[in-house]
Amino acid sequence: MKTLHERMGIEVKSNGLTLIDAHHHLWDLSKNHYPWLATYEPGTFVGDYRSLMRNYLPEDYAADSAGHRVLATVHCEADHDYSNEVAETRWVHEQAARAGFPNAVVAHIWFHRDDGEEILNQHLHFPLVRGIRSKPVTAKRPELAHTIRGASCSMQDEKWLKGFGLLEKYGLSWDLRVPYWHLEEAAEVARIYPNVPIVLNHMGFPWDRSPQGLDAWRQGMRALAACPNVHVKVSELGVQDRPWTIEGNRGVVLETVEMFGIERCMFASNFPVAGLQLSYRELVNNMSEIFSGFSPQQREAFFWRNAKAFYRIDLPED
Repeated sequence: MKTLHERMGIEVKSNGLTLIDAHHHLWDLSKNHYPWLATYEPGTFVGDYRSLMRNYLPEDYAADSAGHRVLATVHCEADHDYSNEVAETRWVHEQAARAGFPNAVVAHIWFHRDDGEEILNQHLHFPLVRGIRSKPVTAKRPELAHTIRGASCSMQDEKWLKGFGLLEKYGLSWDLRVPYWHLEEAAEVARIYPNVPIVLNHMGFPWDRSPQGLDAWRQGMRALAACPNVHVKVSELGVQDRPWTIEGNRGVVLETVEMFGIERCMFASNFPVAGLQLSYRELVNNMSEIFSGFSPQQREAFFWRNAKAFYRIDLPED
């Protein structure tokens, strides 16, 4: 199987680790509008992200990931202007035609809006669309979680739940992205729609590494792990004002694998966002060290086979 670097005609000297990257972003700020990349807003969970306010094209991803055998990638919607969300899907497919990746696309619709199915059908004109990421409304802090329960666009909103049913109708997956204090609510959704494949982004954001914070995170993760249709991306483990280290993240990663099983976990880089804390090479090498105690078959499943199956990726020469 050729890597994306080989398909782009890029010589890579190192064999590296064989990967499918289950979550990354691309953007061209001269052609598409991303509100969060147009005006810097301090106070986000990633910290100072001003270095991201530039184009990030397939060539940039290929340069970052050089040194590893990246077989395929999954592009996840990147908070594009939601008044013209299909434009991102169209542009990403243009990049795939030009560069040979991404090889699967997670697009965006609003579940609670009346035009959700219409927008979804526009996305489905593009053959790489495999799923939807639609972020429900969430509280900014754990103690406020109850204040938005049942609100419009929350996971209890009847219109939102009805719109969510479109995923089952069209055979699509859901990329779930909520902080840890909403994970139990997400498990309720997973139980309502057991036939919809769901993948939790970024391990539910275990931002609070205090004993109390980790206990709350574990409670939500166990609720999701009890739902057999829920998988998890081991990604975006950055914590503000703390460096990304193996020892700092080994515990939450291994606990996640223990709860979900290796067969429901997949590697994802979240580049370029994760690049605010470490290089692609460092990220992969750190993950490889954390998974060093697993068998070759288990490591292969985590680093690429699980993502291939979940996102139904056809590998060139596969």
